[in-house]
Amino acid sequence: MSDRQLGRVIVVGSVNVDLVARIDRLPAPGETVGNATFERHAGGKGGNQAVAAARVGAGVAFVGAVGDDAFADEARAALVREGIDLTELLTVAGPTGVALILVDGRGENMIAVAPAANAELEMDAVADALARLAVGPGDVVLVGNEIPISTGRVALAAGRTAGARTIFNPAPSAGVDRSLLGLVDVLVPNRLELAQIVAADGRRAGRTPESGAPPERLASTLLTPSGDGPAVREAIVVTLGAAGAIVVRADRPPLEVLAELVETIDTVGAGDTFVGVLAADLASGRTLDEAVRRAVVAAGLSTTRSGAREGMPTSAELDAAHG
Repeated sequence: MSDRQLGRVIVVGSVNVDLVARIDRLPAPGETVGNATFERHAGGKGGNQAVAAARVGAGVAFVGAVGDDAFADEARAALVREGIDLTELLTVAGPTGVALILVDGRGENMIAVAPAANAELEMDAVADALARLAVGPGDVVLVGNEIPISTGRVALAAGRTAGARTIFNPAPSAGVDRSLLGLVDVLVPNRLELAQIVAADGRRAGRTPESGAPPERLASTLLTPSGDGPAVREAIVVTLGAAGAIVVRADRPPLEVLAELVETIDTVGAGDTFVGVLAADLASGRTLDEAVRRAVVAAGLSTTRSGAREGMPTSAELDAAHG
């Protein structure tokens, strides 16, 4: 993809160390399940998405924060190995973010995140970092929601002002409102996150949320301005897990992109793979539809290996699988 590269992917988001226990089945509340195996991986949605974009050939810069502990060195080294620009990765006092992950025999997972340094990423620091990176047209500014939402809003606004394309991954969805959505060109939620955002938007506007509505109907409400604020500008790309994804725009019918069947080992990181490859392909000049098709293939490939980043495909692997 490098010969197509037009812009960079600038990721503003979280970086963690993942502590993973693999067990036959996920425990019920209050239950202890033994015989687990333990692994440690580099993670954080922002870091994962940056790696996914870099693996398929994008020039990537990362804006975020780590602590001053041993985990910070581990997290930084993992990003350096991928060739990611870390000139704007800040060090703050205290621990680096950690995710506690349980994975069962089917590859399903439960995740609890201790944000730590990610929660200390301040608005002014991000605004200054993006200015130093000289973000401009052709770049893609990819923002996650594992940092303070006020900081994410500043990053999206800076990207929009600079003429870059803005992508927002609302994972988790807490705090997302119209003032933020109006700064987003491409919103990339999963089905649950979309439903949560639409329900919260409906409550603020005094509407009764639709229960069980299909994702294309839910997404359409966020593509239309309301009295509560503006709309997502370009499209909402809803990830559907093993079913693929659907692209919803205001001016044309939804596009459903089906995923091919793969032998799933570990779904951790599949969503981050999707978002990172999507951003990389948009920065390379591919159309949104083509970028989504390739992102679905990449996410599927990522589930065939263990670990959030270990399964992320290279450009050659993605090209071979996508055809």
